Amino acid sequence: MKKYIDVLVAEIGSTTTLVNAFTGIDGDAPVFWAQGQAPTSVLDGDVRIGLEGAVKDLCKNVGVDEVEWGEMLATSSAAGGLRMTVHGLVYDMTARAAKEAALGAGAIIHMVTSGVLRPSDVEKIRAIRPNIIMLSGGVDHGERETALANGQILKDTGLPVPVIYAGNVDNQADIKALFGDGNGLYIVENVYPKIDELNVEPARKVIQAVFEEHIVRAPGMEHVREMVNGSIIPTPGAVMESTRLLAEVLGDVLTLDVGGATTDVHSVTKGSEEIARILVQPEPEAKRTVEGDLGVYVNMENVIALAGKEKLEAELGFPLDDVKSTYKFIPKTEDEIRFVEALTREAVLKAVERHAGRVRYVYGPTGRSTLAEGKDLTEVKYIIGTGGALTRLPGRVKIMEGIAAGNKTGLMLFPSDRAQILVDNDYIMASLGVLSKNHPDSALKLLKKSLGKTA
Repeated sequence: MKKYIDVLVAEIGSTTTLVNAFTGIDGDAPVFWAQGQAPTSVLDGDVRIGLEGAVKDLCKNVGVDEVEWGEMLATSSAAGGLRMTVHGLVYDMTARAAKEAALGAGAIIHMVTSGVLRPSDVEKIRAIRPNIIMLSGGVDHGERETALANGQILKDTGLPVPVIYAGNVDNQADIKALFGDGNGLYIVENVYPKIDELNVEPARKVIQAVFEEHIVRAPGMEHVREMVNGSIIPTPGAVMESTRLLAEVLGDVLTLDVGGATTDVHSVTKGSEEIARILVQPEPEAKRTVEGDLGVYVNMENVIALAGKEKLEAELGFPLDDVKSTYKFIPKTEDEIRFVEALTREAVLKAVERHAGRVRYVYGPTGRSTLAEGKDLTEVKYIIGTGGALTRLPGRVKIMEGIAAGNKTGLMLFPSDRAQILVDNDYIMASLGVLSKNHPDSALKLLKKSLGKTA
């Protein structure tokens, strides 16, 4: 028996390729129909092997012989994901603005520099082998020489890497003349056009477009277009797209994605007016941070060290070494589940602490002043859990409910205990993020259904 589906979305991960099938996509009641998975085959030299295996698994799960689809989309974090380096003028200004744009697009930032690139910087860039280089620097009509110097240095490297220029508008013509036509140069609006003003959205959109254009040439991904006939965006960027879509209808949202190796935090919120008045630096409305040391399998030793091994053993009531010897990525026994829940709780609290801003007091001749720095999460209305840990662990809701209590000093700009907890029960936020590019209404309906949010 053959089944026709409207859209198939593939999530091509570093170890697993997942496919999600959707029907009724242009109607009033779109349906998440089925899911399949298989080992990722990018490192074997051909992404199609894993994609075809995942489709076969989907067919087996629903008892059909074959599926045919009208549109196939994809997200990818395979082969190291979207590796980027960012180079600006001042670290806390243009370099930071460029970094925010890159992270919001779903990139993994391997290097951020400020000022003129040194020979040692160039060697690091060569070793990183970025998929995209972002060049910024100078507010509009401000300092010009640093970005031009860095442009020349990057051009002289001869690296076959796309360069996105998002700096001083006065440099655009010179940068274009420097790189010439056909050399992978993309010019966008300045990410930091004025002091204390961020403009990251134009760069974010171009980063995803450049990723899609170049990912199909990556080793192992060359044949991806033989199956995928729609958009391909970075998986973290797809989760952000879903978060942004939800924020449009639900209000301020925080999304948490705890994985085996990393923990991602996505927030879409303007924060409170009270905090905005004392904020020392601007923050983007949509912000993503990725904590590469916080994972519940690959990086569990880091999380144990942060929490304290003795503290965890006292809480759990058994030696951690005993459960670590049997735990293999997906917890199965009761002790393993309790262990992973404790790790997930610690990863969530530490990741939110790093993502959130804080209030600090400054003392001067006129007495104490109150300042705020970083992202204000105090107006967040909904906290959403996605990823394996926060969609499958029995204690997932309790873990997220504990975020507000983690603000022990009262100085962190954490969500309050009034924030409602939602879970991506179908584990499809990334797939719906890329689906929202062409089918935003259906993606939103499917998101609400997965979150149990019918209104």
